[in-house]
Amino acid sequence: MGAYLRPASIDEALDRLSTGGWKVVAGCTDYYCRPDAQPLADHVLDLTGLSEARGIVDDGKLFRLGALTTWAELAAAHLPPQFDALRDAARHIGGIQIQNTGSIGGNLCNASPAADGVPPLLIMDAAVELRSLFGARVLPLTEFILDSRQTALRPEELLTAILLPKRRGRHASRFRKLGARSYQVISIVMVAALLETDDTGRIAEAAVAVGSCSSVALRLSALEHALIGRDVAGRPLSTLLDAKHFAQLKPVSDVRGTAEYRRDAARLLVGRALEEVQERLQ
Repeated sequence: MGAYLRPASIDEALDRLSTGGWKVVAGCTDYYCRPDAQPLADHVLDLTGLSEARGIVDDGKLFRLGALTTWAELAAAHLPPQFDALRDAARHIGGIQIQNTGSIGGNLCNASPAADGVPPLLIMDAAVELRSLFGARVLPLTEFILDSRQTALRPEELLTAILLPKRRGRHASRFRKLGARSYQVISIVMVAALLETDDTGRIAEAAVAVGSCSSVALRLSALEHALIGRDVAGRPLSTLLDAKHFAQLKPVSDVRGTAEYRRDAARLLVGRALEEVQERLQ
């Protein structure tokens, strides 16, 4: 029979984690669904009591997003436009029950290629804070998620926060998701886009990310480069899209869609997201 522990502080959780053998859970929205889960045999370390790892704090230079912040809390928060894509994703993840219990940190640690939270965080240049009894370290999100279901999290570490630099210029962001229905569905493709303009109305910074089309969600660097300097009052940005902008994607065929369908859908959704961001900036 496994043990169950719900620590009241991060220090207590790290102390227990250092002894080894614990299955770390937060909202458990994925744990009980996994074929390798053994809820009666596993030693379960439940993090839901760690209030210090919940909530959103603005420290002036960056936003600190507690790893246990739920999707419902994110969707309801009053945040600047750089968060619009993440809040869009929060409203479409699972259903109300999932949104009330699932956490942003759990979504990252689960490291599913279809994790809806990853593309919106990638376009915000997110980093993660990892803590252990030996101290803390910060990794860019691009270095944290290594592959499908694989992260750089060490056995003795907890992901405690997501760190997001603040945008200073005029900006907007958007999230788009394709699934068999609107809710309670695993994404076939999802995209996030963020644009920031200079004083002349031209694009100074661009970030576009696609998920469910590779083993990890990816930023489309070639497309981002092509967007820099474009006038948001000019022709629709979707007309710039070219096959070369999506060359780094490696979609697979499965029960939800073929690789070809995913690639076509990614191009369509990116185009729609860019046009919506462009409209918000005009």
